[in-house]
Amino acid sequence: MPRTLRTHPRFRTPRRSTITCTRRSTRTVGFSWTGGALMAEMTYREALNAAMCQEMDRDDSVFLMGEEVAEYDGAYKVSRGMLARYGDRRVVDSPISELGFTGLCVGAAMTGLRPICEFMTFNFSILALDQVINSAAKMLYMTNGQIPVPIVFRGPTGAALQLSAQHSQACETWYVHAPGVKLVTPATPADAKGLLAAAIRDDDPVAVMEGELLYNVRGEVPDGEYVIPLGVADLKRSGDDVSIITHGKMVHVALQAARTLARDGIEADVVDLRSIRPLDVDAILESVERTNRVVYLEEGWPFAGVGAQIVSLIQEEAFDDLDAPVVRVTQADVPMPYAKNLEQIAKPGVKGVVEACRKVMYLPA
Repeated sequence: MPRTLRTHPRFRTPRRSTITCTRRSTRTVGFSWTGGALMAEMTYREALNAAMCQEMDRDDSVFLMGEEVAEYDGAYKVSRGMLARYGDRRVVDSPISELGFTGLCVGAAMTGLRPICEFMTFNFSILALDQVINSAAKMLYMTNGQIPVPIVFRGPTGAALQLSAQHSQACETWYVHAPGVKLVTPATPADAKGLLAAAIRDDDPVAVMEGELLYNVRGEVPDGEYVIPLGVADLKRSGDDVSIITHGKMVHVALQAARTLARDGIEADVVDLRSIRPLDVDAILESVERTNRVVYLEEGWPFAGVGAQIVSLIQEEAFDDLDAPVVRVTQADVPMPYAKNLEQIAKPGVKGVVEACRKVMYLPA
């Protein structure tokens, strides 16, 4: 009788989180926090730095490798001060060869270390996908669970400002399509610290995709040891009229749209997935049940995007809760233009989200 192929337990989508601490949410969102009061403020880049330092202080097997991460403090200054603090054996400048240094990091993970592999941009990670998908993601399966690959792939993703077609891609779908890779997309400084720390501690490959325009965003971040479990969404705003489900940089667009809608008396739920794989299915279904109308917002292209997966999930699990078809708001289905006016048209924005929300409520745009 043939054996049944099943998803490895590490990558199964959890149906219910058992950790119960809340943060600006009406549902339980888990985190582990051993610090004191909230820190005054820090930037998104400083929060990422704090997470790496927290984990490198805790575990000598953690190291950082990437282009210009040491002497130059990283292209976006995320690793500022880390070379002086940890030395050149743990903060390592690599050659300009994504396939090469990614393979080195994957091999190090197979032998017991915990690499943080930084891509100057996830657009460049395309050159390394053979190591990510064929080596890191598949090793646990091919060895019947004997060889874990505890590695973090991190760096900026998505469009910034006039970086044109080859440097403005949202790369989430390319990673989550492969079984064996987890993916998180922090939208705030607090989430950046907590999710990156969790990714470093995880025994499997985790991609941490950082919004390229978020590095200067400021916010309160808990001090001390702070970890947000993977696979737990966050309700960034509560409302009863329509659900805006999103992730990463688009969380800020969704919140702006929600404020605009509120001026017309429309209250929107804003669900930040935070983790795309594993996916917090319960958070999605609870929001759909509450509002009965859904807009999915993402920075990527529409065809076979993350939103398509979410729509499929809602159609299968919550069809009877819907009062209108789900509407997606995405980047235009073209490579990102360089011209500023065309770039703005191609990007998903507040206006498109507001119009989509009014559409699912059968209101005029």
